[in-house]
Amino acid sequence: MRFTKTFIPTVKEVPADAEIPSHQLMIRAGLMRKIASGTYAYLPAGWRCLRKIMQIVREEMDRAGALEITVPFVQPLELWQRTGRDVDYGETLGRFVDRHGRGNVLTPTAEEVMTHLAAGEINSYKQLPVNFYQINLKYRDEFRPRFGVLRSREFIMKDAYSFDADEAMLERSYRAMYNAYCRIFRRCGLAYVIVEAESGEMGGSGSHQFTVPCESGEDTIVYTEDNAHAWNIEKGPVDPLQKQDAARPVALVQEVHTPKVGTIDEVCGFLKVQARELVKTLVHSMGDKVVLALVRGDHELNPEKLTQAVGGAHIEMADEATIVKLTNAAVGFAGPVGMAEKVAMILIDPAVAAMAEAVTGANKTDYHLKHVVPGRDFPTEADNVRVVDIRNAVEGDTFDGKRLLFRRGIEVGQVFKLGTKYSGKLGAKFSDAEGVEKACLMGCYGIGVNRILASAIENGHDENGMILPISIAPWEVIIVPAGATDDVRLAAERLHAELLSRGIDVLLDDRDVRGGVKFKDADLLGIPVRITVGQKSLAEGQVELRPRTASESRRVGLEEAVDETIAMIKALKDMLHVDAQ
Repeated sequence: MRFTKTFIPTVKEVPADAEIPSHQLMIRAGLMRKIASGTYAYLPAGWRCLRKIMQIVREEMDRAGALEITVPFVQPLELWQRTGRDVDYGETLGRFVDRHGRGNVLTPTAEEVMTHLAAGEINSYKQLPVNFYQINLKYRDEFRPRFGVLRSREFIMKDAYSFDADEAMLERSYRAMYNAYCRIFRRCGLAYVIVEAESGEMGGSGSHQFTVPCESGEDTIVYTEDNAHAWNIEKGPVDPLQKQDAARPVALVQEVHTPKVGTIDEVCGFLKVQARELVKTLVHSMGDKVVLALVRGDHELNPEKLTQAVGGAHIEMADEATIVKLTNAAVGFAGPVGMAEKVAMILIDPAVAAMAEAVTGANKTDYHLKHVVPGRDFPTEADNVRVVDIRNAVEGDTFDGKRLLFRRGIEVGQVFKLGTKYSGKLGAKFSDAEGVEKACLMGCYGIGVNRILASAIENGHDENGMILPISIAPWEVIIVPAGATDDVRLAAERLHAELLSRGIDVLLDDRDVRGGVKFKDADLLGIPVRITVGQKSLAEGQVELRPRTASESRRVGLEEAVDETIAMIKALKDMLHVDAQ
């Protein structure tokens, strides 16, 4: 490939709206261009990277026995209504009505349509197991797209769906995908960790998330100090705190006038207390039922843990009208005292149950209560009251007596055991050996193709540009002629032709520009190996060979340059086990 025959519009300036290195460098290196908020066009160099990632994904999925198909990007809304996920996704689900008045969605994931497809084709245990996968566009109407392709509206995803006859078969399918993911991310050059995860909107009984540790990541990894356990923040458990002993006999509940003071910070400032001394009473709606979730003022409610605590039912923050009707007060003044008889359920985080006393809302506009004792002034045990872990882990927490540590990360893939969540609702059934009809057990397995590239850049860059793994770089080698003489040009052309004939993915920078410009663009593009053909070194029968990760070049003979380059490429690939099939 010649630089003058492709299109690589590099730029010097950092884009004003690019917040993290991967976003900045993908624009600056000419990999992509923004079309609208959260949507991007991939230019030739960027598309080459993505195609290489997709090829790795295909090879490993095929190796694991999955079968590639493709399903529509536009899907009937009716399928989503049958599973209830039109409600679960809410405004994130892109929808439109066609000219015939039919509702459609722009698919963010494909459980519904894949299960619908299986329901029409699978009828016997002899057809199982089967695993269908696709690599396709997805769309989520993100409220605030940011961080380039890490939180975009449109993205490329590999999603696979296994259909199995029993738990043992599902476990084998799940493990095959788990192992395939390990190979995929290793071949892509990612240093990943595997954490236990919640299934979220996917549902199901088990999940693991593949995460690339990175300061720019939006996910939080929670792990024990001995590295024996790791979770994403939605799953991370905490040991219950010990019951606090009151420093003195606790006074009776006292109502305090707190005019126009409704937030945690405002209450702390007004009453001269710390956030850890407050209880947040968070009012939720679960269908036509009202549920209270109580967490300490310095803790954050974990929506996934809350969903698990109510058995996976759809639960969301109540609207203002519901809160006012329940409490007879403005929003910001809800509290647990006197509420057990008025709501369907109260879920109390163990940190709240352990408090000796607390400040809570008074269920009265502009008033709070002091000296509230859990168990005395509101129940911690009752038919509709439970103490259960519903908060995010924080610094200082432990699990199994081990200190919990935290780091940021980028999710690049996740595997789920779905069970019969979708097959039961959409009729994906089979007859077993005895002729008994059963719902297929399902697994779901997703990979963010764009996120692999962004993650590699986040952890592979310097002040000069990207440092890409050789398996996903746009080219393996770049040849830079540094000089305008015929000898330099002919030597560069010869190396280019010989490397191409040896199957090497090589870019020849044949532009009529200064050598300094070529060097800067070579580093910006992150191409793993650079061959520089200069007048002085060529006069001595040599060229300069430099890996992108090295600070200095080394001279090699012109006649040995191709073999030396191929040896360097092989060493870089061996580090990634790229050729391990």
